[in-house]
Amino acid sequence: MRETELLIPAGSLDVLKTAVVYGADAVYIGGEVFGLRAKAHNFSKEEMKEGIAFAHERGVKVYVTANILAHNDDLPGVEAYFEELKEVGPDALIISDPGIFAIAKRVLPQMELHVSTQANNTNYGTYLFWHQLGAKRVVSARELSLEEIKEIRAHIPEDMEIESFIHGAMCISYSGRCLLSNFFTGRDANQGACTHPCRWKYSIVEETRPGEYMPVYENERGTYIFNSRDLCMIEHIPELIDAGVDSFKIEGRMKTALYVATVARTYRKAIDDYKKDPALYEQNMEWYKEEIGKCTYREFTTGFYFGKPGADAQIYDSNTYVKNYTYLGTVEESEGCRFRIEQKNKFSVGETIEIMKPDGRNVQALVKSICDEEGNAQESAPHPKQILWVELDAPADVYDILRKKAEQ
Repeated sequence: MRETELLIPAGSLDVLKTAVVYGADAVYIGGEVFGLRAKAHNFSKEEMKEGIAFAHERGVKVYVTANILAHNDDLPGVEAYFEELKEVGPDALIISDPGIFAIAKRVLPQMELHVSTQANNTNYGTYLFWHQLGAKRVVSARELSLEEIKEIRAHIPEDMEIESFIHGAMCISYSGRCLLSNFFTGRDANQGACTHPCRWKYSIVEETRPGEYMPVYENERGTYIFNSRDLCMIEHIPELIDAGVDSFKIEGRMKTALYVATVARTYRKAIDDYKKDPALYEQNMEWYKEEIGKCTYREFTTGFYFGKPGADAQIYDSNTYVKNYTYLGTVEESEGCRFRIEQKNKFSVGETIEIMKPDGRNVQALVKSICDEEGNAQESAPHPKQILWVELDAPADVYDILRKKAEQ
């Protein structure tokens, strides 16, 4: 059996640390330029250094995205950026543009290079092409089935790696190449500035009746006809491994620490359980499914992995977010049963909240008191981004995620 890497996204230094603690084998991040998540917090050079040091101390790799489709005036900046990365020391770069790939080969000749899904990697000929140019890994297009990936594995060198998305948001456009954002707002999705117009609400206008907007009813919140469900392959770990996927990639560099912790911890346990004993994996399936539903998501789909979705498995028929839990914060420091957190959402004294432990346990805890940094007692914490000390009836531990049942 091939080694299986769990690859987790991080849009900030805090989330990177969360991903590492909650089970990532590798984390992918973006710098302040040349990545496809321009609106994520992203990493300064110093934050990259700190994050990479934190990960490497714990045996976790860090990959840096440079996966825009470049224009002429991007190229000098790319070269200067890669010069800076020499001292930062990531484990690999994720690239989609052949011109940027060539610059990376020249400036960083020892760097491991991965080819982004944005490069439309849909056949083994494309994989062989990139391998001949020096790529270690290629990220499969989301439009591939497991059978197609299995065929790619059979035609490429044993040491070449396949990375595939297994969880998170799906794009309406082929391998993420979308023009809607540019058309509507002038912000180029292929330059990292997508405004996600596929998530907007649309109505139909009949040609001979301009100005008459006719909704296509889905539910009481409207319809979002371009908007895909979220990918979830938690029930299909064996099939992914059998197809020859080396790296299980989670989407979400703009997601919260709660999302990252939940997804990383659940897939970590599922992969480990399956490799230990397939029967254990089947036995724990309900736990995986319950846990994966505790972060915000759209309805789930298996995407194209089992063939093109038919009318009975349409993946573009729901936009409604499901939110079962609310993210309260990550424990940054503890003194006995007092925890220092940066509050993310409202909670109050007397409420019962839940602590997500990296080892898979969920611990119920009563909020006994809340104080601000000056020691002033508060009955509740209504304002996000406060630094608080929270007393809980729970043992002290760091890097725990605090959450509570969402108000429906």
